[in-house]
Amino acid sequence: MDFDFLPKLPKSDLDDRTFKDLVDECILRIPRYCPEWTNYNPSDPGITMIELFAWLTDQMLLRFNQVPRRNYVAFLELLGIQLQPPAAAQTELTFYLSTALPSTYQIPAGIEVATERTEADEAIAFSTDRPLLIAKPNIHHFLTAETAETVPTVLRDRFTHLWNQQDDGHWEGRELPIFSEQPQPGNCFYIGFDTTQPIEGNVVALTVGGEAATSTGINPDHPPLRWEAWDGEGWRSVLLNDVDDGTRGFSFNGHESANAMQAADVLLHLPLIFPAAYFGTYQGRWIRCVYVQPQNSQSGYSGSPQIMKLAVRSVGGTIEASQCKVIRDELIGQSDGNPGQSFQIRGIPILPRQNGEHLLVIPPNGVPQIWQEVSDFADSGADDRHYLINSQTGVLQFGPLIREPAQLKDQTRIRSRVQWGGESLTQVLEATADDDTVMERQYGAVPPRGSSLRMVAYRTGGGQKGNVQRHTLRTLKSAVPYVARATNHIPARNGADAESLDDAVIRVPRMLRTRDRAVTPEDFETLTLQAGRGAVARVLCPTQTTEENRGRINLLVVPHANTESINRGEGIDPIQFALTPPLKERVLSYLDERRLLGVEVRLLEPEYVGVAVQTEVGLEPEYNHPQAQQEILRSLRVQLYRFLNPLTGGVKGEGWSFGSPVYPSDIITLMQKTPGVRYLGAVLLFELRRQGDSWVRSLTTEGIVNPGPQGLICSWADSQLRSGHAISLIT
Repeated sequence: MDFDFLPKLPKSDLDDRTFKDLVDECILRIPRYCPEWTNYNPSDPGITMIELFAWLTDQMLLRFNQVPRRNYVAFLELLGIQLQPPAAAQTELTFYLSTALPSTYQIPAGIEVATERTEADEAIAFSTDRPLLIAKPNIHHFLTAETAETVPTVLRDRFTHLWNQQDDGHWEGRELPIFSEQPQPGNCFYIGFDTTQPIEGNVVALTVGGEAATSTGINPDHPPLRWEAWDGEGWRSVLLNDVDDGTRGFSFNGHESANAMQAADVLLHLPLIFPAAYFGTYQGRWIRCVYVQPQNSQSGYSGSPQIMKLAVRSVGGTIEASQCKVIRDELIGQSDGNPGQSFQIRGIPILPRQNGEHLLVIPPNGVPQIWQEVSDFADSGADDRHYLINSQTGVLQFGPLIREPAQLKDQTRIRSRVQWGGESLTQVLEATADDDTVMERQYGAVPPRGSSLRMVAYRTGGGQKGNVQRHTLRTLKSAVPYVARATNHIPARNGADAESLDDAVIRVPRMLRTRDRAVTPEDFETLTLQAGRGAVARVLCPTQTTEENRGRINLLVVPHANTESINRGEGIDPIQFALTPPLKERVLSYLDERRLLGVEVRLLEPEYVGVAVQTEVGLEPEYNHPQAQQEILRSLRVQLYRFLNPLTGGVKGEGWSFGSPVYPSDIITLMQKTPGVRYLGAVLLFELRRQGDSWVRSLTTEGIVNPGPQGLICSWADSQLRSGHAISLIT
């Protein structure tokens, strides 16, 4: 029979030698075996004979040498191996309202926002993963503290008996200092929002009123303040840029008017996880403003700012989005009632299905039925409403009908009853003499003849092209009421292309070794790659040596990132390797079903250590031309950014190894391969390490950059981070 219900993998040719290769090989052997033959022109009869036999050999090898490869691919098909579909990039889309609304407003799921279409590039669309609720926040508490603790314990209530709440929800009162009389770094105030309003992910405008043009002693363009929100585990920054602080550090510079009080807005982007919490006896959803140490020799507050008004309103919201297009209610065909029938879904490739994405079978004059997608038909009975979908090709398959030879099934049943049932051969033969069992089995139900088949919903998209930069998603594909504009304030991450056949060949031995259970460190690494569905590029399970780590598995995960910036002479910013909450949740839930009982799994990010190279390059005299020098300079920088990164770095181009240091000799070897380079001057290596919220660059004392056992080498171009490659050319 034809196993057309198995996944079909592409068959590639094993022998890549061409007819010309065979002819050239024969001609090279002539001087050895027939030295008197000196005429190699195509008109020579001997060359004609060589070409004839080369053609016959080419035809024979073309077919004969493909047998092992095709047998291997057929074995993968028998195992049910399917090529993994592309992974959709993830980001967060922020929608801004045209006006504040009096009640909670919902932006439905599936809203598409795309990049701008150009002559060279098609637009890349992202769809929101779930509905976005934009609520009406209310302020309940205003507290101050002398120090910024992770969980504040000593708080002072500033509302009670001092301010009054108006009918529109805002608070007013006499002048109120927000810091100490002599402000010190660490002074802060807390604002608690009403816990009944769903303001997770909302963009709020906090209106602060105070005396216009107040003298505070700070630089109002860069106020020494940090706005944060409590996400249940720690404090997360919610002010994107200093320009979003319209109060200019509560100085209200530029807001002079005839009124004694001037109000301005602070635009805050609340986190998607924004739970209610108790600080002391006060409950709320909390944000705070912390006075931090001024930078770059700037002066601090000479006195505490005074405010007289507080109000808040929602002006937008942020929600998760994936690079995909949602297709709903697609009619894929009509059943003919035969087993093993297949249907083609138009949108390919198809992303992994979510809740609500399934097949709906509508029988003639019957009630619509929801069918279930399975990975194979091994456990499917004749009444099970199961089907398969090949995510790569978009083929939907129903279960086959398997007919077995009567003699084979009889012998198998008799042998089983004799060996395991304890019966004698004579008893079994007498009992089965009149058995008229049907020698066939249906794996999975078959839709009745004439049934309409409809995909309720599915998503198509994915690939590395979805790893777009920040602020590139600005085009709303359809009008949304009250929404003025949309954008992405963070770059899209975790997009990956579909798996190739060569990648599958490498993956299958590891899959067979783990057998879908996580015991050894290699098992956890393999299953983490499978759980990522292409979004995880590399993973390392370091050896646990301390007593406190017993029973705990730490996994260092490196997600996929867009490498197109390398060809432009830019590196990969470490922010693109951040583990997003959806990716962590997907991997942990996958591993949780396969880990041993009592084993705790934690996903961690490696310590990314930036590398900057400073050297002088001497060129050959013939390259003493400005255009040639610029081309060589660009080529050297591209090579360095490609060599010093976790995805394409290292000598093998498979990513820099965990914990591997960088030596000046590595840079020298790399640069000397460039045409036109005559010699190199002293090669200096600088390392860049994160310290708190900032990066610190330093010259290595030993001349090497050692990232540590759980670190990875990375290199990027950013003026603020001061990482890059300074190369001067000498002719």
